Amino acid sequence: MSGLIHIYCGENKGKTTASVGLSVRAAGAGRKVLFTQYLKRGDSAELSALRLIPGIRILVCEKPYGFIWTMDDEEKVRARADFTGLFGEAVRLAAEDQYDLLVLDEILGAISCGMVPEEAVIRFLQNKPDGLEVVLTGRDPSPALVELADYVTEMKKIKHPFDRGIPARKGIEF
Repeated sequence: MSGLIHIYCGENKGKTTASVGLSVRAAGAGRKVLFTQYLKRGDSAELSALRLIPGIRILVCEKPYGFIWTMDDEEKVRARADFTGLFGEAVRLAAEDQYDLLVLDEILGAISCGMVPEEAVIRFLQNKPDGLEVVLTGRDPSPALVELADYVTEMKKIKHPFDRGIPARKGIEF
């Protein structure tokens, strides 16, 4: 079976949730899942649940960096090295351990803010293991990534509680 490439993009809620749902579905069907996260702290509730499911492995950056716009230049250099390393490790594990599904959650944001080189992601997608299904999430995928993808789903915000000043709630938004 040939693996396909998915992009879940758009504003606000839904992208990670869709990738988590696909991960649960794949694991439920006996497939091996590698779920990686970029630009997040690695402590969201969905990761706690995914860790309980046999067949799903979680890979996150162990160092909390916070938001890109709050980092100084030195922190950005370290974050770039760590997130690029995380991507390299995900690619290596996906191939060596023969995963069926690789989720790159928020990789599009990591690319757009220079934390992971887009050329490396494109090269990987062009040469990925044949049976590997890959999901990329985040905002504003480049035309090159959209062209490579088999699925592109845009989540469009119509209304969100944050617009009324309601902060993100654990178990709902994270």
